[in-house]
Amino acid sequence: MSNLLKPSDAAPATRRFKLAVKKAAGRLQDWFVIQSMAVKLTVLAVALLIPATSIYSFMLMQKQAAMAEQIKTMSARGEAGAIDGKQPVVFGTGSVLSFLETNPVERITVVFEPLLWDVSERIILVESQGKLHAYYPSDMEAKIFADKAVTASWGSKLAFIPRGELSPGSLELFELLDQRFASARPQIEKDNWKAGVSGVISGALTLGVLGFLYFQFKSQHKSLTFIEPSQVHGSIDDLVGMDDVKAEVAQIKDHYERRTEYAEYGIFKPFNVMFSGPAGTGKTKLASYLAKELRLPILFHSAANLETGFVAGGSNTLSRIVAMAKRRKRCIVFLDEAQDLFMKRGGRRKFDDDTANTLLSVLDGVRSQNEAEIIWIVASNFNSETMEMDEAMLRRFQMKVDFRMPNRTERLAIFGHYLSQRADKVLPGLDLRHLVEVTEGRSPADLETIVNQAGITAVQTGGMIGADTLMQAAERVLVGNVNTNATKERERDRRIIAVHEWGHFLVDLTHERQLTHDNWEQILDDMKTIKISLKANPRTNALGFVFHKQGINLLKTKGDIEHDVRVLLGGMANEELFFGEEGTTNGAHNDITRVTKLLHHAVGEMGMYRKTRLNFGALSRESPEVDEETRSIMEAQSERLYGETKAVLARLKPLTEHLVEKLLEADEMSLSEALLEIRNFEAACCIGQEFRIEAEVNRA
Repeated sequence: MSNLLKPSDAAPATRRFKLAVKKAAGRLQDWFVIQSMAVKLTVLAVALLIPATSIYSFMLMQKQAAMAEQIKTMSARGEAGAIDGKQPVVFGTGSVLSFLETNPVERITVVFEPLLWDVSERIILVESQGKLHAYYPSDMEAKIFADKAVTASWGSKLAFIPRGELSPGSLELFELLDQRFASARPQIEKDNWKAGVSGVISGALTLGVLGFLYFQFKSQHKSLTFIEPSQVHGSIDDLVGMDDVKAEVAQIKDHYERRTEYAEYGIFKPFNVMFSGPAGTGKTKLASYLAKELRLPILFHSAANLETGFVAGGSNTLSRIVAMAKRRKRCIVFLDEAQDLFMKRGGRRKFDDDTANTLLSVLDGVRSQNEAEIIWIVASNFNSETMEMDEAMLRRFQMKVDFRMPNRTERLAIFGHYLSQRADKVLPGLDLRHLVEVTEGRSPADLETIVNQAGITAVQTGGMIGADTLMQAAERVLVGNVNTNATKERERDRRIIAVHEWGHFLVDLTHERQLTHDNWEQILDDMKTIKISLKANPRTNALGFVFHKQGINLLKTKGDIEHDVRVLLGGMANEELFFGEEGTTNGAHNDITRVTKLLHHAVGEMGMYRKTRLNFGALSRESPEVDEETRSIMEAQSERLYGETKAVLARLKPLTEHLVEKLLEADEMSLSEALLEIRNFEAACCIGQEFRIEAEVNRA
């Protein structure tokens, strides 16, 4: 989807910030609506705990700061002094304030020690009648003590000593006092650790929630994210050709924009649309452009990700998608690669049926108002003509858009469109007719890849995009990478491959010469072969290949089928002519397989070569069995066509030997080079007469 997203435009910082906040808030809402009730309650509880613990910690710290301020005030009014270690120390009884009011006081010493933050610990030693009376006042008593010290007569006798300045002897005394007052610590000291723990908990909860939401959003962003219309780059006009498909989509747009008028005619059905057709024909792009024109956010999700392997896994994901769509009310949900969801239910894995059942209920015609404005687009690479589909699922779609491969005019327009985007790097006056012929039966995505590959090649060579560059790119995309190392040192295999490939070519050439009456220009235009190569093709695991046009005749006559069979048998027939029956190889395995399918189609399904016109294959589509009569007819026709093919190639054996040597020298030959070599050989050996005789025999 990345090629559909528009690069971010330069915008003021404030606007970008607002958009980012809005986007984050939307993602948070999306995440929240798809969660279970238990997760929602947990997150809410944690969210409430964060401010509660923070407030509690703040209040304790304020209380501690207030008490510390009072201690500082008292310290400012007194003078520091030393402790008389010779006087006996006794533990005071009652409150320190009562003792000060009822007993003569010579000196009051407050020993303090800083604790956490701004809080201090204090022990009060009152010197009275030759003794030191030790008190450890509570928080409230310390506050009253500080207030009365301002006006009381004993206030002038206060002295403050930091504990760190005590002498070693005095420190031993205070260690004993600490043990005595261990259970009488004031509340302010106890609050120290409470404030610290509360602050740590608040910070930990905050970091935990942020981390949890980050990973949740990250995983959600990969699979369930709505794309805004402004993020879609391009428009529906970028889809060259496809006028019939775009007309269908225009109906969807009109229906959606004029819902009220359609409702007056009793059309209330929800918007369920089915896109079907081969891969690479623009289904995803068209859905994106529709979302942009309707100004609706769109969610892209692969239906393959719904096959989790767990019961209710896919249905739960669908439920989350529905919840996110309902929150927006007006949006598009696009499910791609959904062919498995259209298969008949029952007899398959339980979790697949659960997902299909959930989708059926989602696409049902009876919906709430919130769901009525959600457009569901479900795309698949198959349709009801090529696979048996679930009727209940098909009924949910009131609009079906069938995508197809582009025709010749559309392919030319598509190449022109992509080349115009890099016009300054393309040679002027390009003749694209041959490239258009080569790419017959290919999708728009393949055509775009060819142009991109041509651009890559041009960059690497430092040149411009020309006809040769485009043909090289087409071969790279349609055939794959090739190399000579796999066969270079295997002379025997290279010769066998050359004999085999020339067998296919010469059978086809004989037929074309018969049809065109030796019109070489017409042959050059009509023949499907583009290049014969001895380079290995890893994509097909072949030691050689024939690069040919991809055109397919939708309607084939009996003669067309027989010609296709002869061409396929030409490789093995030539091997037998040159190396004997024992020298034939398994390189013809794919040819023989295709011959078998063609003859079964002709005999078993079309009723050719037999009295009846019945399709027995339709009676057992799951596991077709070939009956004895069909098998006998197929074998007889195969033997006849193989004999005819072998007879044609036997008369062309000298020409084949010449072409094999030329191909071994060059590694590959184009169609024009092959035809030129044949014409030169004919001129030298007068072998053209053989072709004319052969043509007369075939016509007879």
